[in-house]
Amino acid sequence: MDITTLTFDQRDEFNRRAIAEKTVSLLTSDIEVSPLIIDGDWGTGKSEFCHKLINLMKVSHTDHQLIYVDAYKADHVDEPLLTLLAEIMKLVPKGLQQKSFVKKILPTLKFGLKAGAKGAVSHLLKQDFADTVDDFDKVIAQASDKIIDSSVESLLKGHVDASKNLEALQSALTELAKDKPITIFVDELDRCRPDYAVAMLETIKHVFDVENVQFVLVTNSTQLRASINHCYGSEVDAQRYLDKFIGFSFVLPEVIQSHNNQLVVITHYVNLIRSSKALKTSKLDQGANVKFIESLIQVNSWSLREIETFVKHLEIYQVLTGCYAFENLGNNILTLLGVAIFCFNPEQKRKLTKGLIDGKSLTSFIGCYELYQWENGAKGPSINETIAAVIANESSDKIQEFEPNSETVAANYEERFQGAFKNGHFSIDTGQRLSITREAINTLSFANG
Repeated sequence: MDITTLTFDQRDEFNRRAIAEKTVSLLTSDIEVSPLIIDGDWGTGKSEFCHKLINLMKVSHTDHQLIYVDAYKADHVDEPLLTLLAEIMKLVPKGLQQKSFVKKILPTLKFGLKAGAKGAVSHLLKQDFADTVDDFDKVIAQASDKIIDSSVESLLKGHVDASKNLEALQSALTELAKDKPITIFVDELDRCRPDYAVAMLETIKHVFDVENVQFVLVTNSTQLRASINHCYGSEVDAQRYLDKFIGFSFVLPEVIQSHNNQLVVITHYVNLIRSSKALKTSKLDQGANVKFIESLIQVNSWSLREIETFVKHLEIYQVLTGCYAFENLGNNILTLLGVAIFCFNPEQKRKLTKGLIDGKSLTSFIGCYELYQWENGAKGPSINETIAAVIANESSDKIQEFEPNSETVAANYEERFQGAFKNGHFSIDTGQRLSITREAINTLSFANG
C-alpha cells in the first residue's frame, strides 16, 4: 500500500488518531507553534503518522494548503531553500500567476547562487596562489588597502541586497498564504547529512518567518542535536541551540496500548505474520509463540521498525529452509530465539557461532534472571522460564541463579524438556538442545553451505 495515501480510517493499530486530531487543532489555532516538532526514535512509525496526519487535515481543513517534503531525498541538492521553494511552487497555478511569483523570488535565488559561486571562485583562487607562492597568507597581508576596502564594500552591498531580496521573497509568500495558510511538513530530517539538516533549520528560521506559513518537522531530536554538535562542535549546547528554532514539540508515545489493551508492537507483529505469504502456515501468530515474542519485545524495547526487521528475517529463514512448520513447540521457540539474536544481539551471535553459550546474557535477553523453582503441584514454568532453564543447562559456565534447589525441581524440568522437544530432529541430550538456535543463526549467515 502507498504510504502517502494511508488514513486512520484504513488502519490505526497504533491508536494514534487522537494524537493527530490534537495536532491538527494546534496547527489550525491562533497559537504560534511553528516549527512544531513531532519527535520519536527511529522505527516508531513517524513517517506513516505524518502522512495520515496530512490526509486527516486535508479532509477536516480544506482551507489549508499542505506540503510534504522528504528532506532525506533532497539533501543531495545542498540548498534547502531551493528544496522548499520548489515544493511551494506547486501551489501556484501555472501561467501569469506563476511567472509573477517566480519574478518576485528570483533575485533571492540569484543572490544565493552568486554567493555560492563566490565561495567556489575564492577556493580555486587560493589553490592557484598556493601552487605559485610559498606563503599565501603573506601575499594576502601585502594586499593594498584599496583592494581590502573594495572587498568590504562589496560584501556590505551584498548583505543589503540580500536583505532586500529576502523581503521580496517573504512578501511573495505572504501573498500566496494570505487566503489559504500553508503548512509544510518536513520529514526524515534526522536521516540527512548534518550540514544539510542544520541548514534546513536555519533556512526555516530566517527565511520563512512569514505570516500564515508554518512548519512541522518530523524527526528524531536526539539525532538532530548530534547534527548540530557535528556542525558547531561538542562544546555547543545543542538543545539550547535547537530551542531557538522550536515553537512546540511532542514525542510520539513508544509504548501504546491498542483497543484490546495489547501493546501495539505485538499487534503489529501478529498482523505482519498473518499478512505474510511466506509465514501463513507457521502458527507464529498463536499461543506460546506470541507469548515468547511479546516478552522479547517488552524486555528489549523493540520498536515497530525492529519488529518489521525481525519478521522479514523470519521470512528469509523460511525461504532458505523451505518450511517453518516445525513438529514441536521447542524447536519453534529456539528458532525464534536464533532469529532474534541474529537481528539484535551481535555479541551473542558471534559467541554462539563459535560454540560458546553465555547463559547469563542469554537468559537476560529473554527476561529471566533466576530459575523458577518448580515443585510438584505448583503451576508449571512459562515458555520463557522453560527456555531459560534450557539455556542455563547448556551454558558454558554454570549460573548459580539457575541451579535447581532440589532433585524434584531438576526432574520436573527434565520432564518438561522431554515434552517440549519430543520428536525433534536433533538430540535432546544435554549439550545439544541449543543447536537449533545456532542452526537458525548459521542459516541466516549463509554458514550452512
